[in-house]
Amino acid sequence: MTFARVPRTMRAALSAAVSAALLAALAACSSPPSHFYTLSAGDQPADAARTASNPAFLIEVPPVDVPPQVAKNQLVVQTGPTQVQVLEQERWASLPGDEIRRALSSSLTQQLGTIDVYGSPYPDRVPVYRVSVNVQRFESWPGSRTLIDAVWSVRAVRTQAVLTCRSVVTEPVSGGYDAIADGHRRAVQQISTEVAVAVRNLAAAPARGAAVTCPASATGPAAAPGAASASSAANKG
Repeated sequence: MTFARVPRTMRAALSAAVSAALLAALAACSSPPSHFYTLSAGDQPADAARTASNPAFLIEVPPVDVPPQVAKNQLVVQTGPTQVQVLEQERWASLPGDEIRRALSSSLTQQLGTIDVYGSPYPDRVPVYRVSVNVQRFESWPGSRTLIDAVWSVRAVRTQAVLTCRSVVTEPVSGGYDAIADGHRRAVQQISTEVAVAVRNLAAAPARGAAVTCPASATGPAAAPGAASASSAANKG
């Protein structure tokens, strides 16, 4: 059997190609790993699920609007008043608007003992309250604070009574990106608590025959039962 002799130049080229491939593989292995964060607090307790089997009213939580500059999977952190940094290895498990919507829905269904029927059919006889959220600021300051500034409304789907409020929540955070995710999680929880109060008040308003106002920790105008309100741009202290 005869073997052809490989020219020296070809052997050098093959050796260089193999070396380059090995270096690329080593570089890939040494790349820093990505970390993923979520705003969801975990599974719904069993007692909350039982309560929600026959709720007095239902809620709808449609998609949440967030500012375009943070509407991405990468964490966007503030490095100064007018400067941000996009972190490629630190990411949300889903887009921030989806994370906020899921966390709000989970918290509201637990607090109110109800079901989020967004995108699902529901009985005509059961009152439905639509919770709409527009996040105007979603800031992450590593080692300092997180901030969520959101305008939200609760609307009775059948009567069109609506209450529009604003919540500005700042949470102190320590170093590390886990702390940033936890700070935003606490902020969403506080906003959901304020929304839950508004839903309860609006649900009880027809029986009381009184105007409904935003929770004390939020700001906004009063809503008369059966009438729509205008939004407020006042700040929380």
